[in-house]
Amino acid sequence: MMRAMRCLVVASILAMLLGRAAAAPPTPTEADWTVRDFRFHGGEVLPALRIHYTTLGDPSGEPVLILHGTGGSGTMMLSPPFGGELFGPGQPLDASRYYVILPDAIGHGGSSKPSDGLRAAFPKYDYQDLVDAVHRLVVEHLGIRHLRVVIGNSMGGMETWLYAERHPAFIDLVVPMASQPAPMAGRNWMLRRLIVDSIRNDPDWRGGDYAKQPRSARVATVFFNFATSGGNQALQKQAPTGERADVLVDQRLAAPFLADANDVLFQWDASRDFDPSAGLEKITARVLAINSADDERNPPELGTVERGLKRIGHGRLLLIPASDETAGHATTFFAKWWKRDLVEELRTAPRAAAGASD
Repeated sequence: MMRAMRCLVVASILAMLLGRAAAAPPTPTEADWTVRDFRFHGGEVLPALRIHYTTLGDPSGEPVLILHGTGGSGTMMLSPPFGGELFGPGQPLDASRYYVILPDAIGHGGSSKPSDGLRAAFPKYDYQDLVDAVHRLVVEHLGIRHLRVVIGNSMGGMETWLYAERHPAFIDLVVPMASQPAPMAGRNWMLRRLIVDSIRNDPDWRGGDYAKQPRSARVATVFFNFATSGGNQALQKQAPTGERADVLVDQRLAAPFLADANDVLFQWDASRDFDPSAGLEKITARVLAINSADDERNPPELGTVERGLKRIGHGRLLLIPASDETAGHATTFFAKWWKRDLVEELRTAPRAAAGASD
């Protein structure tokens, strides 16, 4: 089912891009790589960690790494609002010039995850583990010695902050989006924890060894998405009356929910210890941080991004203004809002000396 969905996404993006330009972009390629005896941050070891990934373009092109958000996959970044604005002929990350790498994070998509069989006994991973696994994919399997840019959205944005700290000489430009270089805290963590707790406290969960999917996973996910994504103005435009609001809620609750409860629990709990704040001065790559003014999870009034960028000293914040056309935390998934800024950063960001790596 998941592979079929990925194929549909790939097919739709190719059809859309073909309609925009005479020259077709390269066909996406999907593959798996297995890491033997992968050690997680807590000391647990998985004998065989599978990393699923998708690539666009020729490996001789400038390497670009793009990291998806919680619950997503690499192929989601091929969808029209994101990849449809970036990867086609003449677009900012034209796949005839760039080698685009779209990995599935641990616990997501086609990569190793609890629902593969270990269920709640799957190693407890965090964002440090996600970064380490992706870096090993890039260096050990794909043989890349340097990345031109790392772009990450939401969870991927948080990974991007960590990646820039852990491998500072490896990247020219980082674009963390819908995230902040600060500890996971406040409303953002409170609501994530409530997803985790709602699943663990569901009688059907049975310590992760359930016979049927706990219903709480669906309800908690819909609740979280309404509470922390969508944008105040956009949601008000969609639901200007109580009746319309009820219709919207009913539609979300009735939509197919294909996720596994253990996978969902692990995905949100993985953010528990996220905190890049201590290592910001290690970042040497140019930074273009992109957030939206109506991001419910990363409110701009907290000022955390600005304070972090002052410590880094070589970056800037693009704050997308709120409107009834933006989508709160989801705004940055729509590349139309920021692709011109990306082009400028790619034009001006210094390139590391030939062969520079770490």
